[in-house]
Amino acid sequence: MHEQRINYPAAFPEGLKALTQLGHVINNSGLEASLMELVKMRSSQLNGCAFCIDMHSKDAMAAGETTQRLFALDAWRETTFFTPREQAALAWTEAITNIQQGHAPDAVYAQVKAQFTEGEIVRLTLAITQINTWNRLAIAFRPPAGNYQPPKHG
Repeated sequence: MHEQRINYPAAFPEGLKALTQLGHVINNSGLEASLMELVKMRSSQLNGCAFCIDMHSKDAMAAGETTQRLFALDAWRETTFFTPREQAALAWTEAITNIQQGHAPDAVYAQVKAQFTEGEIVRLTLAITQINTWNRLAIAFRPPAGNYQPPKHG
């Protein structure tokens, strides 16, 4: 267990407010909430961000995601649990998160283009880049993982 290095929201509230506002825009851009949580979880897994994995697994379950799909997310290619649209989004998430490996290959772009409109691809890519930003903040400054509670719905 790591000790928190910096309370980054308190150290730069304006920056975190802007990042949070961007998140609200992305989350309300028309993409499925369940898809957004899968993208956030997968990116967080790839980056090894315990804080974000904790948060987004809880948010996904609170929104109705199944534990079976969340547990299988790391091996999504080996299951039949995900729709072709989700598979394309997960492949794009991996390509953008691991941008240094292949620089968003044409084959992955073709897969995402077959399932999403151009506007949706931009929204999806912004969602991926935003969770990568959150992952990097949490990894750099090490807020404690495990205490997050999803907002109450209803």
